[in-house]
Amino acid sequence: MKVSRILHDKDEVSLGGNRLVARITPGHTKGNTTYTMKVQEGGKSYDVVILGSANVNDAHLLFDNKDYPEMLPDFLRTFAVLKALPCDIFLASHGKFYGLADKYAKLGKGGPNPFIDPAGYHAHVNLMEKAFYYKMDWAKRGY
Repeated sequence: MKVSRILHDKDEVSLGGNRLVARITPGHTKGNTTYTMKVQEGGKSYDVVILGSANVNDAHLLFDNKDYPEMLPDFLRTFAVLKALPCDIFLASHGKFYGLADKYAKLGKGGPNPFIDPAGYHAHVNLMEKAFYYKMDWAKRGY
């Protein structure tokens, strides 16, 4: 695949009449990107966050990583960005991050749209941040 352009933080991409805003959220990988967009439904406007990942794959790589020495500070900046994003609808690179199967099963069965889940977004970001600090502490101790 040929790269048409490199995105920077807050660059916009148009897709199918929708405008996505790239938020560079590295740590998991150097190029990890989270996208935000606005959608309309029933006369209301919603903030959508499509999270890349905020998971630490290998805690040992947080320190003295010759291939990615900025990993630790990148994670710290990423959590600050993610916590500051407005979010009504939470989507992500993996369905399990936001409960895709359960939410999809509830569609069309009455009640509110299950994908409108700001609490789920904040809970996931907080869980990833707690896991990050746990893994960082674990790696510092040499486990």
